[in-house]
Amino acid sequence: MNRHANTRRRSARPAVGLRAGNLRRALAQEAARIMAQHGIHDFLTAKRKAAERLGVTDASALPRNVEIESALAEYQRLFAAGTHERSLTAQRRAALHAMHQLSQFEPRLVGPVLSGTATEHADIQLHLFADCAENVALQLVDQGVAHEITERRVRLDAERIKAFPGLRFAIENRRVEVTVFPRDGVRQAPVSPVDGRPMRRADATELAALLDAPVARA
Repeated sequence: MNRHANTRRRSARPAVGLRAGNLRRALAQEAARIMAQHGIHDFLTAKRKAAERLGVTDASALPRNVEIESALAEYQRLFAAGTHERSLTAQRRAALHAMHQLSQFEPRLVGPVLSGTATEHADIQLHLFADCAENVALQLVDQGVAHEITERRVRLDAERIKAFPGLRFAIENRRVEVTVFPRDGVRQAPVSPVDGRPMRRADATELAALLDAPVARA
C-alpha cells in the first residue's frame, strides 16, 4: 500500500483529543490534500470540507490560508514532486505564451502558477492594464482566440472590494483568467487572498527567468 493512500486514511480520522496547534495543522494538511486531489481552488471551501471530514465544528480552529498554502506546498513536494513540476512548467509556459500575445496590456502573472502551488487544473491568472476591457477583447478577436467576458471582485485593501471586468480563454489547453485594471492599476497590486499582503506580480521577463531556472516556488 502506498504512502499516498496511507496519508488519505490518516487524514480522514476524526480529530479527537488533538491540541489546538496540532488540530490546526491537521486541518491545514487535510485542506491541502483536498485541494491537490480534487481540484478545489477556494481556500474557504477546502477548509470547510476538511473540518467536516475531521469532525471539527469550532470555526476558530480553522487554519489560515497561508497555513494551507504551506501544507499544499509540502504535500506536492512529498507526494507529487515529479508530476507537479511538469504540470507547473507547462502552466508557466502557457502563461508566458498568453503574456506575449497580450504584451501591449503590460500583463502580470499572479496566483498559484506564479507562487508554485498550482494544482494540475488550476487557472492561469493574469492581470492586464488597459483603458477598457473591450480593447483586450478586440485583441483576442484579432488573434482568433475564443473568449468569454467575465467580472472579478478584487480586494484592494482591508476595507475596499471592487469589481473589475475580466476575460476567460484557453491557451495550450490551459484556462486563462484575466482581470483588466485601469492603466494606473499596475502601480498598486491588490491584496492577496492568501496572506493579506499586496499580491505578488511577475512580468514576462520575470516569468521567463523562472522557466530558465530549476522549478521552484516564486
